[in-house]
Amino acid sequence: MSFEDPLILGIESSCDETAAAVVRGGKSVLSSVVASQIDIHRKYGGVVPELASREHLRQIVPVVREAILQAGIEMKDLDAVAVTCGPGLVGALLVGMTYGKVLAMALGKPLIGVNHLAGHVHAVFLEAHMTGAKIPELPAVCLIVSGGHTMIYRVRSEGGTKATRPYSYERIGGTRDDAAGEAYDKVARMLALGYPGGPIIDQLAAHGDPNAVKFASPKMSGNDFDFSFSGIKTAVLYHLQRHPELQPEIEKRKESIANGHRSAVDLKPLCTQQTLDLIASFQGAVVEDLVTRTLSAAQRNGAKSVLISGGVAANRELRTRFESEGKNGNLDTYFPSRALSTDNAAMIAAAGYPSYASGLFDDSTLNADPNLSLV
Repeated sequence: MSFEDPLILGIESSCDETAAAVVRGGKSVLSSVVASQIDIHRKYGGVVPELASREHLRQIVPVVREAILQAGIEMKDLDAVAVTCGPGLVGALLVGMTYGKVLAMALGKPLIGVNHLAGHVHAVFLEAHMTGAKIPELPAVCLIVSGGHTMIYRVRSEGGTKATRPYSYERIGGTRDDAAGEAYDKVARMLALGYPGGPIIDQLAAHGDPNAVKFASPKMSGNDFDFSFSGIKTAVLYHLQRHPELQPEIEKRKESIANGHRSAVDLKPLCTQQTLDLIASFQGAVVEDLVTRTLSAAQRNGAKSVLISGGVAANRELRTRFESEGKNGNLDTYFPSRALSTDNAAMIAAAGYPSYASGLFDDSTLNADPNLSLV
């Protein structure tokens, strides 16, 4: 067992990606394999839990084997197994976690249960180590924004001594209804832009006027750092009801997608400027809310850095706005690469490293918790 430079296998199966990765010392990614289920869930416009669990069962063994092969090691060379134990879809979590528990037991290696949200936080640190960039200073404020989560956490270091929890997390804000990525998917469904909606909306928004349609920013009573995206989603629905002339092009896009033509290049000619303006305005309003509340939380909580992670962190406009406005507020902003923003197992292995270094291991009683909180 190497405490200095351990090889940790990460396993992630919280939603619709079956992923495995080998990371050395929490800093160097030797392999990262992701089996996506987008094609399976696309026709339903979202993730179907039962289908996700079934696909994880089919993919978990070959995905882990491929990660070991790409890393150029053997199973016996591993020092620990880190596995996502929550939050997420309980059936999906159980597949990866059960496999990880059995593998760790068979190899006689330590087992580390990892909170999926902590994985997204550590994706930012992993990115900095891999690129040689400045390591984010703590305390930090981290926005985790994806299809299932939109939350703001305060992240602190607790010193990382033996048997001491290396990092602490305090939730200071979050969505009261839809997550931002969920709102993207639902609006994309209304406009017949396909699934997942985030990447298509981001690409098409570049061709529209973000000021064409006015969306009100929700007033949040009780906590200035909470979000609500159901209102803007409903506002898009009302806009479409007021403009029935947009319905014919929506039908044309449905036909295009049904025929397999679903890229932004395929769909843009089927969008009027009115629709492109609506898309740009929707994205502009969501990004404005995410950036404004997160930077306000950072200023009010004395953060030295702002971390943005999760699938929506790959959004072009979100990155541009955070980088620009963070500089104006003298705050360093950090994103993982696009590959590390979406669900992956490298971030799980990286998040497991501090626990490994502190000797904090789990045993066979570790269980999946679909509502696991980050503390």
